[in-house]
Amino acid sequence: MRLRLTPLLLLLAACAAPSESGLPAGGGDGFVQTWIYEPDLPVSQPPFRDVHTNWKQRLDQPYVYVEYTGPYYETGRLLPSVEQAMRESGVRPSGPPFGLFYDDPGKVPADRLRSRACIPVDSMPKHLGRLSYDVLPSQTVAYAVAGGAYPDVPRCYPGVYAYMRKMGWVEDGPVREIYLVPPATVSDYSQLMTEVQIPVTHGR
Repeated sequence: MRLRLTPLLLLLAACAAPSESGLPAGGGDGFVQTWIYEPDLPVSQPPFRDVHTNWKQRLDQPYVYVEYTGPYYETGRLLPSVEQAMRESGVRPSGPPFGLFYDDPGKVPADRLRSRACIPVDSMPKHLGRLSYDVLPSQTVAYAVAGGAYPDVPRCYPGVYAYMRKMGWVEDGPVREIYLVPPATVSDYSQLMTEVQIPVTHGR
């Protein structure tokens, strides 16, 4: 997947209040939590002229999700329904939500783009209800931490792909965007952070 210029609203349309955000934002019912994240790279900032990148081995990540086919900007709007379904099934999140994006919008029509709105869990739940379950496998990823509003995150992608070319790597799986800071907990969108992970393998 190359640079996605299609705006990814991804949560912002659904984050008017913590209970509606689809993001962990603190709460007293034991279900919702605030995830503390300390970036291990300098946070790259818009307009992303300099993108700080590195690689790491991503561990297996169990998750529940809702699958979607259509424009990517609709994917994040599914996260509140994922959270609600988790509540109904008594499933607890183990970390911040993320999106998986499988296709290149430059090559695939918008109405055929495949994505998943995901929330991580510790293991396969006993009751899934309306949700599906999968495990994101351990894999080497090139990554960056992007600051600022979520719709601007794709603008950091060219920097990550440039790093991949330098390393002789090609993309090998869906792009993951992890939404690390609940929008309802910040006073300005410049305080938001997203970790972008692109699975890689050696070029052929």
